[in-house]
Amino acid sequence: MKGETRTERDVLGEVEVPINAYWGVNTQRAIQNFQISGKTFPKSFILALVKVKKACLRANLELGEIDKEKGDALLQAINEILVEEKHLDHFPLDVYQTGSGTQINMNANEVLANRANEILGHELGKKFPVHPNDHVNKGQSSNDVVPTSMHLSTLELFHAKLFPAIDNLRKSLKRKIEGVDGIVKVGRTHLQDAVPIPLSTEFSVYLRQLNVNQMRLNDACEELYSIPIGGTALGTGIGTHKDFGKLTASHLKAISGFPFRTNPVKAEGIASHSAIVKTSGVLRLLALSCLKMANDIRWMGSGPRAGLNELILPANEPGSSIMPGKINPTQSEALIQVCLQVIGNDTAISYAEGYGSILDLNVTKPLMIVNLLESVLILAGTLNSFVINCLEELQANTAQIKTHLERILMIVTNLIPQIGYDKASEIVQIAYKSNKTIKEVISEMGIELKGDIDDLLDPRKMV
Repeated sequence: MKGETRTERDVLGEVEVPINAYWGVNTQRAIQNFQISGKTFPKSFILALVKVKKACLRANLELGEIDKEKGDALLQAINEILVEEKHLDHFPLDVYQTGSGTQINMNANEVLANRANEILGHELGKKFPVHPNDHVNKGQSSNDVVPTSMHLSTLELFHAKLFPAIDNLRKSLKRKIEGVDGIVKVGRTHLQDAVPIPLSTEFSVYLRQLNVNQMRLNDACEELYSIPIGGTALGTGIGTHKDFGKLTASHLKAISGFPFRTNPVKAEGIASHSAIVKTSGVLRLLALSCLKMANDIRWMGSGPRAGLNELILPANEPGSSIMPGKINPTQSEALIQVCLQVIGNDTAISYAEGYGSILDLNVTKPLMIVNLLESVLILAGTLNSFVINCLEELQANTAQIKTHLERILMIVTNLIPQIGYDKASEIVQIAYKSNKTIKEVISEMGIELKGDIDDLLDPRKMV
């Protein structure tokens, strides 16, 4: 698109636009004025935005607000993007732009209008017969279109990426729980030896947290189904047909499969984005759960000679450029980094709600949705990677687990009903300082117990 240009005009004057670009003067001004990060909107958001435009167009056609010829051309242009994924390179805008997302909305309006005009045999850049504002954006404002697209793009990415990844992890954890059934290990609190615990119980903790987080995500989806479309600029519906919002929501439901409904107070979905903040918060909780799982596994896999060495990590790649034979918990480390990024994204989204929701419009919409979609995408990717490259091949080091159990001091807890807490503490101190087992110390002290000592000190009977 470099080289030749066409001249377009708006109320501010003339602008040179690449001659074959489907975008127009508004987009070109934004390209010039927001050269900030080089980071453009993700495809998932662009496709969601175009789907919202499709729903709006169908509503306007049903209401007789746009004639059939223009409508058919626009539908063709829309379907070229949605079905064939054409023209996506005509959305070049930096994510850091006006807080309402006006520029990305106008980018879509101009691309669709220009392509529709081309289909109808007219030149690009003339805004005739299809006008980007008067037709593509009819009955709409960036203020209600962008939040609606934010909700749709999040829901679509949840179902396409994150939910399958969570389900994949859930299935892998269930297999791991079954695979380590019967293995009892040293429990640890405060990073110190505690009473025994089944290895399967530790993995059951991860599964339980995953299931709870899935329920939380489902609950967040319920709030995302509420959209402010039809509210236009401030939620009052100025400049649009009274039935436009409900019709658009109905068409968007048909297009996407999600049970969208209009927000009963459309101004709320324009001035504030608490549903987005809640969704991000749930992703943060999921990240914290995954952070625990990743940290636990790398701790249990530490070693192999000077660590816990209770889990044998898959040898996926060399762990050092200087130390031969070293194997590192790389998948845990990747998962940890992703979780930290998600927590950081959530912090940005929370501040965006707090600082951006002033009076009648939240003015940080692009920041919020780009961070949220990144969180969804990288969480899904790292969970799939963790399952394939770590969890599936992870093995229990039963020999090391048995060695730890044989020298565990906290099995004395099982004797408290017979000898009392103080005597049990004395036994532990003697065993620790003399580097002997609990059984050896009890025998040397001549303590008589009711029942077989091996049976009383059997770690498997303490779980």
